[in-house]
Amino acid sequence: MSGFEQLDDLIARMERAAEQLRSGECSPDAAATVVEDCANLAAQAVAELEELSRADASAPAPGQDTLL
Repeated sequence: MSGFEQLDDLIARMERAAEQLRSGECSPDAAATVVEDCANLAAQAVAELEELSRADASAPAPGQDTLL
């Protein structure tokens, strides 16, 4: 799975969790668990974004050649 696909998956999982919390059907303990899961998903998304940004930074911009 590519970095962008991984981000899309994480976003979808966080959106489902938000819907679950907004529904009001969760017990307080279940809601706390969902919030913890969202924090973990957010940390994974940050790591994925950092990896993607490092990959972009290592490649020269289009039209930019390396100087000799």
